[in-house]
Amino acid sequence: MIQRLIAIIVIVAIVLGGGYYAYKQLVPPPAEEATGPVYATKPVIRGDITVGVEVTGQLNPTSGGSIQVPGYMSPGVSTSFTISESFVKEGDIVKKGQLMITLEAPDLAPQIEMKQAELEAELKSLAELVNVPVEQVEYIDPSRGITLQAPIDGRVTGLTVKEGDTLQQGQIVAKIVNDASFRLTAKLLPGEMNDVEVGDEVLLAFSEFSGTVRARITDINPNAVTERTSDLHDTAAGGSGNQYVFVHWVTVEGDNPGLVQPGMLARVGLASDKNKSLDEYNARWLRFMAEVEGYAQEERVLSRAEAIITRLYVRDMQLVKQGDPLVSLAGEDALNLIQGRLAKIRDIRQTIQQLYSQYDLLNIVAPMDGIVAYVDAMPGRVVQPGEWLGHIYIAEDMRLTAQVDDMDILLVQQGAPVDITVDALPGQTFPGEVLHVTSMGWDREGVTQFYVEIKVSGSDDLRPGMQAKAFVKAGSATNVLLVPVEAVFEEDGQTKVEVLEADGTVRLVTVKLGLMDSMYAEVKEGLKEGEMVITGSTADLLPSQSIQSNDSILPQKPDEGQDNAAPEDTAKAF
Repeated sequence: MIQRLIAIIVIVAIVLGGGYYAYKQLVPPPAEEATGPVYATKPVIRGDITVGVEVTGQLNPTSGGSIQVPGYMSPGVSTSFTISESFVKEGDIVKKGQLMITLEAPDLAPQIEMKQAELEAELKSLAELVNVPVEQVEYIDPSRGITLQAPIDGRVTGLTVKEGDTLQQGQIVAKIVNDASFRLTAKLLPGEMNDVEVGDEVLLAFSEFSGTVRARITDINPNAVTERTSDLHDTAAGGSGNQYVFVHWVTVEGDNPGLVQPGMLARVGLASDKNKSLDEYNARWLRFMAEVEGYAQEERVLSRAEAIITRLYVRDMQLVKQGDPLVSLAGEDALNLIQGRLAKIRDIRQTIQQLYSQYDLLNIVAPMDGIVAYVDAMPGRVVQPGEWLGHIYIAEDMRLTAQVDDMDILLVQQGAPVDITVDALPGQTFPGEVLHVTSMGWDREGVTQFYVEIKVSGSDDLRPGMQAKAFVKAGSATNVLLVPVEAVFEEDGQTKVEVLEADGTVRLVTVKLGLMDSMYAEVKEGLKEGEMVITGSTADLLPSQSIQSNDSILPQKPDEGQDNAAPEDTAKAF
């Protein structure tokens, strides 16, 4: 019975205790009588402030240099190179002057030899033209004109010009004949062609002098030619001029005893028996006589330009040696001819020099410090002078292009300093500078945007295409008074704050502010360090609100690292 009574008492106590607790929780206590509003305050502190705009963008290189085959394409030079070996690849860091690619030039030597031969021929030709030694050609005076020289040893014939005559280009001035030997063509009937060969000895008998002249067959035309006997010098009496016969032309040359001249007729005797010595008694004489056509060696002397004869060195029928001067010519055409030849010689020399210089350009080196953006240098590939093989960019000079909306654009000024960070390189900050800000914005989904170009002074660790963050500094100040931005308000067009005095009174102060970020504003006039400014008051709250002690609901820049953070809000009631 006693135990049941105790249990009932405990249950009643629990019910009464729980009900009282619920009453205290549900029914608020009677409001205390407030003696004044409650204020939240922060002190005016001294510290540093930096304001600016944070933007993001992609890094891009702005300058660099080409990986290029040395030299350049020029007239007369068709040198090509073959890539021998490449020592770099995309992404490699190179230094100025570093060997990157080696080349081979297998066709250089043949081209140089060909041009050297061409030069020697031009020098020799011009030396003969002006009658000077080859080694003196480049020192000649073009106004001296042209000197025509004897092309062979011989006798001058047909010289009819005189000093002062004007010659046309290509006009025959004279002939130089070597009368030590002569030439004629014998006409043999088919029956006379038996056992006739080149090199056979023949006898020639002329009516103009006694005796015979020995000569040799130098050429035989195996094809028979039809001719009228009236056109041939027939030795047979009563030969009909209306008959046509087949004849073979045989060229005969012989040494001139000094009596044979062009136009003479000669009887031609062949050996009847090649085993016997040929003489006029056992010779087989041909039916048709042969006419001396000329000398075995003769050359025409032609004027090489329209010019005036200034001097004659020889007379008609005079014996000369090869290279002897015959006639001097002068005039505008002669002058132009010599100058043109000299210019051609200079061009050939320049081409040879360019070809030789190619030997010094078989190594391709880096034109600057930088990073290889791309390179196409497969060994064995044939390339031409001046051809591009790749590109080098300079990581120390990058660009970042970003977009800034119209709310922040006024904080971005050309020349402003910039701090750049890259996620791929944590802990590193690169300096920069605003290079350009567009003066006109463009609409992007209802927000006006402006382009900003930033120069980035980077390092070899940076790569084109990296995403970067840039903080554009709009201004900074050190060791200045700072006031929380939530304490600042405007009244009657003036910027003001409320200062809570030590005795609990509130003083309204007009202030002059400077720089302002998301947390603090620089105070230039109106406040002193340590004064407590009001950041909030219960007079401004709704009945359901209360002042809470908090550092700040406004975020700071994570990299700001300032020592000017305000102490916790303080609330004071009066």
